[in-house]
Amino acid sequence: MTKSKTKTYVERMNRVLDYIVSDLTRPLRLNELAEMAGLSPFHFHRVFQAMVGETPSEFVKRCRLEKSLYLMSFGKKKSLTAVALECGFSSSSDFTRSFKIRYGVAPSKLDLTAWHAEHTEKIEAVTAESVFKLSKSPSRANPDQFRVRVRELPARHVAYIRVADPYHGDRVVQAIYRLMKWADARQLGDGQWLGYQFESPRITNLESCYHCIAVETKTEIKPQGEVGYYRFPAMRVAEVEMKGGIDLEIRLLQWLYGSWLPRSNYVPVDQPSFEVWPSRPLQHGLEYFELCVHLPIK
Repeated sequence: MTKSKTKTYVERMNRVLDYIVSDLTRPLRLNELAEMAGLSPFHFHRVFQAMVGETPSEFVKRCRLEKSLYLMSFGKKKSLTAVALECGFSSSSDFTRSFKIRYGVAPSKLDLTAWHAEHTEKIEAVTAESVFKLSKSPSRANPDQFRVRVRELPARHVAYIRVADPYHGDRVVQAIYRLMKWADARQLGDGQWLGYQFESPRITNLESCYHCIAVETKTEIKPQGEVGYYRFPAMRVAEVEMKGGIDLEIRLLQWLYGSWLPRSNYVPVDQPSFEVWPSRPLQHGLEYFELCVHLPIK
């Protein structure tokens, strides 16, 4: 497959992936997704599996199960039936059966503390080999004196590059440089830069995560090859500013999710958290960052 054709297929898959992750509660039928990609159902199924690494149904089910684990882990407690319906399962029995197949136990039997501890060890092992060096994760205490500011944000239009398996090597760094080149050619490079992913690395296996590096465009744009377009709705966010290394950002996230959120009167909404850069990303290299973290809440 030529490079230009590959970019065309990346554009098609971006369109489908954005549609899937934006609302997991709606029915997601193969014919509908194939039509969105401009392919026959047979060819769409094969192309999706080749490019994403899972069949469409496997991807959707994994996303729904990981969202359920996220809801069980963070924010106010909900009944398993409520979790099942919020994640797009037709019934609590369907949810329980699927959950047990993936995680080995029924959702009511999962030891969340032990599961998160094991998953954190995997994160540390992987990120130790990344260009973003990470030492052992700290506790959920707040010795850094993080402060939360609740803000109301308008809807945002962004151009993005989606990066698969972002925690290995320098894939994110290279995507940043490519998007900067694209943005500068369109006088967008001095706009607001963001980093986000719909999957949570606290839940999803790191190799299955997709990180998006994005720049605001103010208005809708036409996707072009690997550069996609997404519109985020207006939202309320918990904002925390940080200046430091990747260890500080990890401490911030652990405190925000593990300490501040459960004690607040807020719950997370079905939108990704964001890294928000005051200027272009990587202005200070790979070991020091000045940015804000935005956690969408209601």
